[in-house]
Amino acid sequence: MTLRTSHHLLGALLGLSLSLGVVCATGAQTREGVNVGGNSAFSKLVPAAQVEQAAAQQYAQMLAKARAQNALAGANDPQLRRLRAIAAKITPFAADWNERAKGWKWEINLIGANQINAFCMPGGKIAFYTGILDVLKLSDDEVAMVMGHEIAHALREHARERMGKNAATGLGANLLSQVLGLGDIGQTVTQYGAQLLTLKFGREDESEADLVGMELAARAGYNPRAAVSLWQKMGAANKGAPPEWLSTHPSGNARIAQIEAHLPQVIPLYERARKTKP
Repeated sequence: MTLRTSHHLLGALLGLSLSLGVVCATGAQTREGVNVGGNSAFSKLVPAAQVEQAAAQQYAQMLAKARAQNALAGANDPQLRRLRAIAAKITPFAADWNERAKGWKWEINLIGANQINAFCMPGGKIAFYTGILDVLKLSDDEVAMVMGHEIAHALREHARERMGKNAATGLGANLLSQVLGLGDIGQTVTQYGAQLLTLKFGREDESEADLVGMELAARAGYNPRAAVSLWQKMGAANKGAPPEWLSTHPSGNARIAQIEAHLPQVIPLYERARKTKP
């Protein structure tokens, strides 16, 4: 398939999705908090249930490997208990961003590794690595910003969107048949799982997750100003990172500027939560 043909197909699929009402109005303009629009139409090209099933399988395999290496924190681990307490405050607000989250079986685990990393798979499967807690010395507010950010990727279906784009550019007519209800794209849960391990989020996804995650944490009673200190710590820990134009991720300074610009939208949510919750 040529690049021009791919672009035409992408445009046709997106237009078809819009005409079929795949993209729903969110009413974001009238709600309190941040406004990032609706989920991408491309995410609708891949079955959500299969992506979530694949994520659950990959997550279970990852936990089994960590357990075999004695790297999986036990239920009484203080840091894991801390993470689960923070998650318990944030996840009740998830369904405001994605109705499917009402049926997700949330899990959060801690893996012993030096990586400065955390993630949330589709379906609410969360993992933190001890490195991000130990190296950055995160406060509860900063942990909430990380967790909100990762949960936001799942709620906004960024992985599913990327799979949809891959399918649109790689499967052509077969995908169009699926959109029209004439067949399926032949993907299996195993194939989706393989994609989940290699997908990378782009700048727009990361920026969106920053804002949505900050709102989720604020509604749960965590100070959104901690997003600034979080990325300052991230910047200090990643001195060797490439400049923004060489990376798919926004630079630390760009992220901080965006966060500070949107703080007025979420500070009232935090103040209200702080007054109403012990």
